[in-house]
Amino acid sequence: QLPTGLYKKVLVILHDSILPYMNEPTLMIDFLTVAYGIGGAISLLALNGLFILIHQHNLEYPDFYKKLYSLLDPSIYHVKYRARFFHLADLFLSSSHLPAYLVAAFIKRLSRLALTAPPDALLMVIPFICNLFRRHPACKVLVHRPNGPEDMSEDPYIMEEESPSESRALESSLWEIRSLQNHYHPDVAKAAAVLNQSLSEIEDDISGLLELSAYELFDKEVKKKAADVPLEFEQIRGLFGKKNDIFAEHFSLD
Repeated sequence: QLPTGLYKKVLVILHDSILPYMNEPTLMIDFLTVAYGIGGAISLLALNGLFILIHQHNLEYPDFYKKLYSLLDPSIYHVKYRARFFHLADLFLSSSHLPAYLVAAFIKRLSRLALTAPPDALLMVIPFICNLFRRHPACKVLVHRPNGPEDMSEDPYIMEEESPSESRALESSLWEIRSLQNHYHPDVAKAAAVLNQSLSEIEDDISGLLELSAYELFDKEVKKKAADVPLEFEQIRGLFGKKNDIFAEHFSLD
């Protein structure tokens, strides 16, 4: 049992400063699988080391995607390891051999959590979801369902279900992204509106969006040059704009 702080420090450097120099990296399997099961930030940081063991050393982790799915909670858009997590999630969900129900569950859960996410996270996760649709066309039924959210009395998706196979995501509709099309931030609304059109075959490059921060968004808006807006101005002559209205007899504008 390691202290939480030490756990994090080890896991941050494990994938590039420890595993490459070990004669038998598979000795770290138990340590990483236990860390992955702890939950929270420690599980997120354990993903890097697990990815190397799965990708390069043929580690088979039962229920890996079920555990990855359970890591998706409201804090995922706010933690400082967000970029690392979504980079690895993108790699783990890149295989075209994944079942449609699994990918649909990830799409639906990410979309539901996006309803309370900050704009900088939304500008990253919406292209992320679009890329999942490009890789797995069978999931497009979530967007192009004949009787969409307007005809649904309730959403069949079960948010509290821990298993992606039991979440009924493929029976649902992506009304969350449609809601984001009315977002107060114009860039988010524009990004969400992409799903109203047919997606191009070329995936969006999300690498530049993973580290996007609220400060960068604000700085970008501040530096925008304001366009000159023509205004029609009519000088006020009375309290309500009329020269000889009844209010002009009792009130004056001095």
